Amino acid sequence: MGMTGLALGALGARGATHHAAKAKHVIWIFLEGGLSQLESFDPKPELNKWAGKTIAETPHKGVLDAPFTKQNVVEFTANERKLMTTVLPLQVGYRRHGQSGMEISDWWPHVAGVADELAVVRSVWTTDNDHAAQLQFHTGRHIFQGYYPSIGSWVHYGLGSLNENLPAFVVLGPPTPPHLGGAGTYGANYLGPRHSGVLLASDPERPLAYAAPELAMTREEQQRQFEFIGKLNALDAVEYPEDSGVRARIKSYELAFRMQSAVPEVFRHAAETAETRRLYGLEQENTRHFGQDLLTARRLVERGVRFVQVFHGYRTDGNGWDSHAELKKNHARLCGEVDGPIAGLIRDLKQRGMLDETLLVIGTEFGRTPGVEGAREGRDHHPFGFSVVMAGGGLKRGVVHGATDEIGFHAVEHRHYVTDIHATVLHQLGLDSRKLEIPGHKRLEIDHGAPIREIMA
Repeated sequence: MGMTGLALGALGARGATHHAAKAKHVIWIFLEGGLSQLESFDPKPELNKWAGKTIAETPHKGVLDAPFTKQNVVEFTANERKLMTTVLPLQVGYRRHGQSGMEISDWWPHVAGVADELAVVRSVWTTDNDHAAQLQFHTGRHIFQGYYPSIGSWVHYGLGSLNENLPAFVVLGPPTPPHLGGAGTYGANYLGPRHSGVLLASDPERPLAYAAPELAMTREEQQRQFEFIGKLNALDAVEYPEDSGVRARIKSYELAFRMQSAVPEVFRHAAETAETRRLYGLEQENTRHFGQDLLTARRLVERGVRFVQVFHGYRTDGNGWDSHAELKKNHARLCGEVDGPIAGLIRDLKQRGMLDETLLVIGTEFGRTPGVEGAREGRDHHPFGFSVVMAGGGLKRGVVHGATDEIGFHAVEHRHYVTDIHATVLHQLGLDSRKLEIPGHKRLEIDHGAPIREIMA
């Protein structure tokens, strides 16, 4: 891809908002594999009451015949995914937290400590019952429908960056694998590659691939090289004044040179205080990697980056949060990696006066089934109802919106397709997706979604 391609993904035009904005930046955390809503932000005690029984043997058997069961799901494989109908009890306890009394699982003690900052949407649904739902969560379209611009690329397209030395849209952490949507989860598709996310690594020594010259040279020598290339590009621009590709190439080289200084500075975590490093868990092995990503995310938005997308799950294996077996072992470990750093990020943003202007989103591709899968206490994929957590950015604090039924099977109250999350993010940034349409690319109503006004302050 090279430096030019990387920098092309950072080029955005600063755009005017469509209405008054409540937020300036987004930190979008995505938990790959499917976080269980039941063992996180939507615990259901009825599962303990009916553990070991089939759903048909409980008072809640109606969930199996609900129209949502077939109406919304588009099977990813030729064989229809069977429903898991034997009830699995909660694998961890839960308590009420904060003045809001929000119910949160015991695997999230640090996030529970900031419950009164959260806006939890418990009634999200999607249509893909396999992991390409990761693509759908970011674009709003099932993978069978193709690739479309991601939410981050729409923000980039609409607003651009506040810092000419950094990309407007940055991606951190191990991203979605190619067979599940890959770069489509942070791609721009027909908006053009300049609006795609730029992959960075939370490594102070090498944060940006291809950032250093292949041959040893001084900064002055490299600047002369860039200036020479710029003159050649300028000659092309004179000959082809209407060629947007030439203009983008010129800007890409200019930005690439500036990024060589600006990007490494972002990753100088040692410049932070010991207390800040502790907040993000940088001194503990299990939280260090994700803590570095979230600290980097804060440092990026502090410097004007609009949208930072942080992936978690696939750093150590290809399963992530996908717990078909031994959910307790899987989720206890992964919650331990993210709980402290997420709470630390919220506290840090608040103490710096940045939480009001930074919208935090914690999402996943789908939830997990109320029923057990197999004999090893796991839960299967569950697109019918799951939770998304948000905070800051002009949202209400300490609120729960929407609901699933009593065993967490279907979203039944204030149902929200994934693009309602997109619409909420765009609205808080001052954007209206209907005014961002591109000629020749008509969007469907479901692409736009609807802002969730009940959680807006």
